[in-house]
Amino acid sequence: MKAVGYQKSLPIEAADSLVDFEIAKPEPKGRDIRVAVKAISANPVDYKVRKRAAPTDGGYKILGFDAAGVVDAVGPDVSLFKPGDEVFYAGSILRQGTNSEFHLVDERIVGNKPTSLSFAQAAALPLTSITAWELLFDRLGAVPGKALDPRTLLITGGAGGVGSILIQLARRLTGLTVVATATRPESQKWCRDLGAHAVIDHSQPMKEQIEKLKLPPVGLVASLTFTDQHYKSIADFIAPQGRFGLIDDPPEFNIVAFKGKAVSIHWESMFTRSSFQTSDMIAQHYLLNDVADLIDKGVLRTTLDQTFGTINAANLKRAHALLESGKSRGKIVLEGW
Repeated sequence: MKAVGYQKSLPIEAADSLVDFEIAKPEPKGRDIRVAVKAISANPVDYKVRKRAAPTDGGYKILGFDAAGVVDAVGPDVSLFKPGDEVFYAGSILRQGTNSEFHLVDERIVGNKPTSLSFAQAAALPLTSITAWELLFDRLGAVPGKALDPRTLLITGGAGGVGSILIQLARRLTGLTVVATATRPESQKWCRDLGAHAVIDHSQPMKEQIEKLKLPPVGLVASLTFTDQHYKSIADFIAPQGRFGLIDDPPEFNIVAFKGKAVSIHWESMFTRSSFQTSDMIAQHYLLNDVADLIDKGVLRTTLDQTFGTINAANLKRAHALLESGKSRGKIVLEGW
């Protein structure tokens, strides 16, 4: 089967940073399903892994987590899916990735693809939807339901992949006031179109902008990018006893800044359940099915922004380069082989 991967961790400009190659089709065992991959999307975690994790056995490491496709074969212990089912999911960080024609994934982290979306549109959703959902409801403790919530949720980096779905979840499923941050005019418009009540510029002092809006107190913060650059200023205006959640890897982060206000700190990693085979691992299966249902009902929309053509090394290099530039918006998808 065709696949895209690498043997050495190299800058994306290097000729061998990502290469096309052939590898044997994997066989499903246990609770694994084998998916014929129809579309994938690129995420910042892809280039982060590429930069730090070189294969140790001289073989190829295949990147990619998001995928949408058709179940091709199932392991003996599979009960949730059968061959022919259309699915979407974000795979495990401990296994080979979705940048391959066929991919093995544990059925417990797979959902039924939204029927109203194409494979490309569906591939944009899994990783960011799981991250946003778990961050909002499991980590920050937001209450689903449209009852008025007398707090503001601040989302830094609202135009990115996770921010794009988080804005929608918070606006459509909670009573929170949603404020996103973005710097470029087109990114600010993107956030408003997704449902943000207001958008501020995180390249400028945020406290003054928040105060001018005269909104409910900022009780919840979803710090999605550049946490090290923003957390001290956020600590100055977050409400006492608030909750601060983050998903990035800040080179510097001192939680003492939040001590005086008794603000709790919450990390979100959507790979935790699959990496540790937690007892509630199947929650991601149900979560993705809920997302698919909300998509099909028109409550949520895909966050696909750009399609970069077929799945190959050249197009994936373009996707990695754009993500590394920090100028992407929504999700980048590749489709077909």
